[in-house]
Amino acid sequence: MTSLSAGGRFLVMGVPETLDSAARRAIREMQPGGFILFGRNIGLPPIPDAEGRTGEPGKARDLRALLDELRTLVEHEPVVCIDQEGGRVSRLRGLAGGAEPPTARSLAETGDAAAIRRHGRLTGRLLRLFGINLDLCPVLDVAYDHSADNSVQNRCWGETPEEVARNAASFNRALRAEGVLSCGKHFPGYSRASVDPHIELPVIREPRAVFEKDWLPYRRLIKDVDFIMTAIGLYPTLDSSGLPGTVSERILSILREELGFAGWVITDDLDMGALTRHVGLEEAVQRAVSAGTDHVLICHDLARMTLAAEAIARLPVSVLKAGRRRLEKLERRLPKTGRFSMKAFDEINDAIRKLREEVLGPGAPAFTPGRSKISPVEAALLSPVNTVGDRTSGAPAEYRLPARTSATPKGPTPC
Repeated sequence: MTSLSAGGRFLVMGVPETLDSAARRAIREMQPGGFILFGRNIGLPPIPDAEGRTGEPGKARDLRALLDELRTLVEHEPVVCIDQEGGRVSRLRGLAGGAEPPTARSLAETGDAAAIRRHGRLTGRLLRLFGINLDLCPVLDVAYDHSADNSVQNRCWGETPEEVARNAASFNRALRAEGVLSCGKHFPGYSRASVDPHIELPVIREPRAVFEKDWLPYRRLIKDVDFIMTAIGLYPTLDSSGLPGTVSERILSILREELGFAGWVITDDLDMGALTRHVGLEEAVQRAVSAGTDHVLICHDLARMTLAAEAIARLPVSVLKAGRRRLEKLERRLPKTGRFSMKAFDEINDAIRKLREEVLGPGAPAFTPGRSKISPVEAALLSPVNTVGDRTSGAPAEYRLPARTSATPKGPTPC
């Protein structure tokens, strides 16, 4: 094992848009613990923007071929994860023939537990076709304010902690029954954030007693989710150190020791501008792993991924050994990859379309349009969660689009 691969095992990396020789070499050297997929790897749904541009859908077989190749580049079974929630945050809607499931909010408002379970089953079946073994959901935040610009609009399973716990549990059980691992997010919570952490660092000053109420979904699902994702935000009443939650030893101790979470912890994207303007990358990844995080998530820049792996490898041997033991246990837990079938892909997506129509009513659009801030094409490229409508004003440079070379892009460009 090289020093780079010793750190790389703690990394879940975003896959470059082009898997060229340099990217393949970097993956072989880093031996990342896993991969995360975005629109640039999958394709974009054909939603026209104000200028008439549309995304270019990808091909299902090409996605499966990409994931099969990625597995050949590492010497272990990797975590392969995706944000496949429903509504805008549904990566696989970017495939030709791909459907967009209804949002968690829409499903919750029906009060139909059977529909929620069906959504979970269909999601699990779809991911297994491609060899995706971890879905980064359910969102366990609470929709106290549907208008809040805090990145979780329409992604929450209810307006009260009880409602979220009940509905998320139904989805979670169905997803995991299909052999896909799940991830509750975002601890200790974005429910009361007033800004989008992809752009600005939220500061949530609620007293501990308020967080205790918000944590009801975590307490109810603590033994039933495989992963929990930690949030990028400042929580001064929980940790007075000034460190964002996703790199905070104190917040990890609340999750592990007080709530009793025995599964695996993954950070939110450490490429987010909200974090990078406050904590350097190397310090962030070292603090996260030292605190007991199993996987650090870096989504966009290959050079930064290499820096992160190098920084983790410099941690004390005792820290790395403890983390490796948890990762070896995780590897034994990952499901085997099955066969791909276009027939199954089409059948599942037909069922998703039917579910969408039942939940939203006849005549509902096939895809969720933008909210007029920026185009769907731009949003899918800009935002780590592809939430259509993330604003560009004030966004850090790493999330701004490169200069266009033509009026109509051929497909996704690197974020």
